[in-house]
Amino acid sequence: MPANAEIRAMDRSELETVLSWAADEGWNPGLADAGAFHAADPGGFFLTSIDGAPVAAVSVVNHDAENTFLGLYLCRPEWRGKGLGLSTWHVGIEHAGARSIGLDGVPAQEGNYCASGFVKTGSSLRHEGRVEARRSPRVRPAAPDETARLVALDGGANGFVRPAFMTAWLETDSGTRETHVLLGDGAISGFATWRACRTGTKIGPIVAPDLSGALELLSDIARQRPEGPLVVDVPEGNLDLRRELEDAGFTVPFVTARMYRGRVPEAGQSLQAIATMELG
Repeated sequence: MPANAEIRAMDRSELETVLSWAADEGWNPGLADAGAFHAADPGGFFLTSIDGAPVAAVSVVNHDAENTFLGLYLCRPEWRGKGLGLSTWHVGIEHAGARSIGLDGVPAQEGNYCASGFVKTGSSLRHEGRVEARRSPRVRPAAPDETARLVALDGGANGFVRPAFMTAWLETDSGTRETHVLLGDGAISGFATWRACRTGTKIGPIVAPDLSGALELLSDIARQRPEGPLVVDVPEGNLDLRRELEDAGFTVPFVTARMYRGRVPEAGQSLQAIATMELG
């Protein structure tokens, strides 16, 4: 580490800068991701600067007392190969303490993650395309007083509850993010959150009791978001939704390795698509 390097927690405006780096890498972040990301764990985003200029970053977001998710592991191209990314990584890992850490790793880094004690448990597959826009009488926008129910549904789907992140994620954000709920037997049985991105619209998480419910949510959101591709990050094991999307003409531009260091949360069958590859 150069003597003029500093590693510290970043603020929200600096997170905006790091998300612009992610856009440069082709990760296509959401237009309003920074606020919800930072609210999940304000002390969990780390930035390395050289003489005050940001050069490397990582996020290590503590969702609860036992579970952390790592992402946004980035170094500016002109500073790569100098150990700055790795030094940032080590500081971020310390923030997790004894918690289990999950990540969605790009193939080029998988070997490095293994060397740090991470084990591959599956993959997350990005799907891009369009589904038929179709209104469902069982789908409507979420109401603010339904947040607790949706946080609980997300917890059941992922195997742990992440209240800070999901409470922020579920807030409608100036037309750039909105959540729709799925009704069944007079109660909420699932939901999906869409967010506007640099290109198209990402939809996640999708939590639904079955494939039919997931498709109802997707098709209803497609009516509201008619421009550009819909982007859905699907766990490898969700063969039914993967097959349905690919039969509809969705492409799979890339795949990440889902890896964990420590206990692996037991996801439920209702997890149809993840929220984000950065925070899980």
